[in-house]
Amino acid sequence: MNRRGFLESAVAGTAGFTLMASGRLISAGGADIPKATDLVALGKTGVKMTPIAMGTGTVGYKKSSNQTRAGQESFNRITRAYLDAGLNFLDTADLYGSMPFFKIALEGVPRDKVVIMSKVWGDDGKQAQADLERFLKELGTDYIDIVLTHCATTADWYSRRAGVRETLSKAKEQGMIRALGVSWHGMAPLQTMPDAEWGDLFLVRINHKGVKMDSERPQEVEPVLNKLHDKGKFVMAMKVLGEGTIKDSAEIDASLRYVLGLGTISAMTIGFEKPEQIGDFVRRWEAAMADVKKSKA
Repeated sequence: MNRRGFLESAVAGTAGFTLMASGRLISAGGADIPKATDLVALGKTGVKMTPIAMGTGTVGYKKSSNQTRAGQESFNRITRAYLDAGLNFLDTADLYGSMPFFKIALEGVPRDKVVIMSKVWGDDGKQAQADLERFLKELGTDYIDIVLTHCATTADWYSRRAGVRETLSKAKEQGMIRALGVSWHGMAPLQTMPDAEWGDLFLVRINHKGVKMDSERPQEVEPVLNKLHDKGKFVMAMKVLGEGTIKDSAEIDASLRYVLGLGTISAMTIGFEKPEQIGDFVRRWEAAMADVKKSKA
C-alpha cells in the first residue's frame, strides 16, 4: 500500500464520495471556524483537517465500540455520509477495534483526502512500536497522520511513558506518522498538560454539564484549556455530547455553544451512529459558531 490510496477495488458507493472540504485554511484557536468544511492547521506538522472528526469509540472497550458492533455495512454508510458532507478527519484507536473497519470503508478513497488519527495504549515503548506496525497493516496504509499515547491517567504519565514518547517521536521522524499527542483521563494528568513540551495535539474531555469528564465542574477544566491555548497548543475536544448521553436537542446546542465559546478548542470528535446525524450536527455546529461569533462581536 502506498501514499496514493487504499485498496484499488472500491466497495459499492465509495467512488461517489464528495470529499469537498472547502480548502479555507485557518489557524488553531476555535474562534474563527465559521464552516465545518474549513481546514484547521495542526501547528507546523502539515496536517490539515476539518474541525469535526468522525469518532468511532462510543462506549469503546476490548477492541469494540457502538460503531463497530453495528457491523461493517453500518460503518461503511456512516463513513460515506461523513465524507460526502465534506469532512475528512477520522478518529480511531486500537481500543475501539475500528481500524480494520476503516480499511474496508475507505477502499477506493485517495489517501491524501482523509486525515486519520489513532492511539496506542500503555507505557511500553517496544509494544508501541509493534502496535504501530500492526496499525499500518490494519488500516492498509504506509503512514498515519496523528498518533496519540492513549488515556494517560496519572500525574507522572510523562516519565512513565518516556519509552512510548520516544517510539512515537522516532516514528514521526521516519515518516510513519505525521503528528503526535496525548489523551488524558483524570484531573491529575490533565493539570500537567500545559507543562508538557512533547506533543502536537492534546485531546481533552469537555462539555457544559460535566458528563463523562475529568471533573464534574467544567469550570475546573477551563483554566487548563486557557493555559494550553496561551501556549499555542492545538486542543481537541472529546465527550462534547457526553458519549451520547447528551441527547436533548436544546442540550446539544447548549453544549456546542459552550465548547465553541471557550475559544480554545480547534477540533472535536463526535461518535456518529447513524448517517443522518452527521448533516444535523454540522448544521448545529455552524449555527452554534454563528451564535458565538455574534455574542463576541
